[in-house]
Amino acid sequence: MKITLNRINDEYLFQCTNAQGNSILLDNTTQPGAKGVSPMESMLMAVAGCSGIDVVSILKKQRQEITGFSAEVEGERVVVDDAKPFKSIMVKFMLEGAIDPKKAFKAAELSFEKYCSVSKTLEPNVEISYEVFVNGEKV
Repeated sequence: MKITLNRINDEYLFQCTNAQGNSILLDNTTQPGAKGVSPMESMLMAVAGCSGIDVVSILKKQRQEITGFSAEVEGERVVVDDAKPFKSIMVKFMLEGAIDPKKAFKAAELSFEKYCSVSKTLEPNVEISYEVFVNGEKV
C-alpha cells in the first residue's frame, strides 16, 4: 500500500493520492479558509470508513436490508509533550431498514474486535467504543 502527498498551494493544502488515482485534501484547519480536512479528522474518517465497510459487508452477507447507514465519530484528545493524540474515540452507527438489531450490534462488535485494521492500529493507545442504533432505537 502506498500513497503520494503533494503540496498544492503556498500554505498547508496537500493532496493525498492512492495507487488508483483517488485523492483527498488535507489542510491545516486552524487557518482561515482551509480547503481540506485536518490529518486528525482524516483519522476519524478512516475509523468510520473502515468499520462502516465491515458492518455493511457483514450485514449484507446476512441478507439484512440496509436502506440507510451513517456514522458519527468523536475523538477526545490529550496533550502529550507538544502533540495532541487521541485518548479515546466513540463511534455511533445509525442504520435504517429491515435489520435485526442483534445482528447489527454483532456486526459492529466483530468490526472493532476482529476486522477493522484502522481501529486495530490505534487500539494499543486509544480507547475505542461504539454504539449502534437501528431505526432510531439504541441497540
